[in-house]
Amino acid sequence: MNKFFQRQLTDYVEYHRDPRNCALHVVGIVFLFLAAVLPLSAWSVTAFGVQTSAATIAVVPVLIYWLLLDGALGAAILGAAVVLLSAAALIVRHVGSAGMWSITIVLIVAGVASQIVGHRIFERRQPSLVDNPIHLLLGPMFVMAKLFIALGFRDDLAGVLQQGPQSARHDSSRYAEKRRAEPRPHA
Repeated sequence: MNKFFQRQLTDYVEYHRDPRNCALHVVGIVFLFLAAVLPLSAWSVTAFGVQTSAATIAVVPVLIYWLLLDGALGAAILGAAVVLLSAAALIVRHVGSAGMWSITIVLIVAGVASQIVGHRIFERRQPSLVDNPIHLLLGPMFVMAKLFIALGFRDDLAGVLQQGPQSARHDSSRYAEKRRAEPRPHA
């Protein structure tokens, strides 16, 4: 685990202490990933002489990012992404355009709702990506890290994810504190 990933994960954990919120994140992240790739799966693209979808092309940069953060977690997410991309391609093949967009909207609403419920009701705070936008990409890593720990792997991740709160303040975040300390231009 590289130091950057450890710092980001430590900050991310502060917003995800309640197990119910974590469970909702599993559902929400899967739904939102599928919603993001579903419409792109309908768009066929030829890249380097290979026929693929725009969805596959779109996820490559973020998969590389996850692999660079942590090889094992990134590889597991790659496997999950293959399953979700395959599911999206299957859906696109079996429903019309209206059906695909309807499913996409339902997935977005359910995914966002699960995130809002998890943070507002169970954590009683705003989502971490409000304070640190890079956390949008950390959710899948967090969920996969929780899975690895549940399966008895990666004690190093367990140490980061299971440590006590670093601050009693609910609006604490190193990123948010840095933002508050920066001078703001007057309008």
